[in-house]
Amino acid sequence: MNTEILSLHIWGDSILKGIVFNEQRGRYTILRENCVSMFTKRVPFPVINHARMGQTAPEAEADMRNRDPHPGGIALIEFGGNDCDMPWAEVASAPDAQHEPKTPPDLFERTLAAMVRHARSMDMRPILVVPTPLDAERYFQWVTKGLDQDAVLRYLGDIHHIYRWQEYYASIVADVASAEACPLLNMRRAFLEQLHLKPLLCVDGAHPSAMGHEVMLSCLERIVIL
Repeated sequence: MNTEILSLHIWGDSILKGIVFNEQRGRYTILRENCVSMFTKRVPFPVINHARMGQTAPEAEADMRNRDPHPGGIALIEFGGNDCDMPWAEVASAPDAQHEPKTPPDLFERTLAAMVRHARSMDMRPILVVPTPLDAERYFQWVTKGLDQDAVLRYLGDIHHIYRWQEYYASIVADVASAEACPLLNMRRAFLEQLHLKPLLCVDGAHPSAMGHEVMLSCLERIVIL
């Protein structure tokens, strides 16, 4: 294990917050044995999790700039899922109009690069995370509850456009890592390497399940060699 790691600071969304959809309770909850909590028990350095449900990259960048530097620490940066999300109610009511995601692609790219550079300015080592994939069919059913599904589908062209759009944002993460010479933790690849994707995701098709968090834990353990 790399003893030079003094701390790990996580900026991310609900994926690294450990949020799952609890079908018995019918609501989102924090999984007690999530990938970060399990990883924290296995390493000798402190792990500070700044991840928040619904957080986008621009929101996290502002939060990062308000934090004290932690020289020698790692800044783990995981975004894309919320950033690429569309205003589905607006899409359903006006499927032939132009709609913007929460964070447009060019802004997403600039923000990730800014976070990498700011982490380095604080004498921290940034690592970018490629977020986990979606199950397009389940996610479509989830986000269109109570909406005109035919209208949303007319806007998308086909259900799997949702997967491709989120994959586009994942490719931006990889591009920024390459451009900034930043280590990359590819959680998406780890999920796609599995034989079956559905058990790794919750019923909403977006949040990793308990089984998915086991896969993410194996990814986090690679931090010590990145």
